[in-house]
Amino acid sequence: MYWLVALMSLAILGLIVSGIALEFRPALASRIRPWYRPAMGTQLIAFVGAQLGLLFMGVSDAMAQAETVHAVAPEMSIGMGLAILGVGIPTGLSTIGAGIAVGPIGAASLAAVMERPEALGRTLIFLGLAEGIAIYGLVMSILLLNRLG
Repeated sequence: MYWLVALMSLAILGLIVSGIALEFRPALASRIRPWYRPAMGTQLIAFVGAQLGLLFMGVSDAMAQAETVHAVAPEMSIGMGLAILGVGIPTGLSTIGAGIAVGPIGAASLAAVMERPEALGRTLIFLGLAEGIAIYGLVMSILLLNRLG
């Protein structure tokens, strides 16, 4: 498995090095033109082949059964699940509210800055106040999450 990763890494490294060499020395392109295309094609085929090899050979590793841990996990009740959902609601709603607020404020502040560039500081304050709505929701979610534990 590791040889496929090494083959893919070398193929990518070869493509990057040859691209950088041709970027900084375009005169090399005329001298290496006869073998450049086949070399790049070979590297690309090696990369795609190694990727397919990883896909087919790595499926067995990805599909392997995880070792079962015999530790007893606490049972999740319906009430605890609803409480965890309730913890996330303030963050979600406040983020939506902040997005609704930032849209018109951002457009208006951009128009104001185009007319008077010295108004940039004030407009950033208004944008910060609108973004504060999302931060307040996040703080409320953190406080509620601490109450669950």
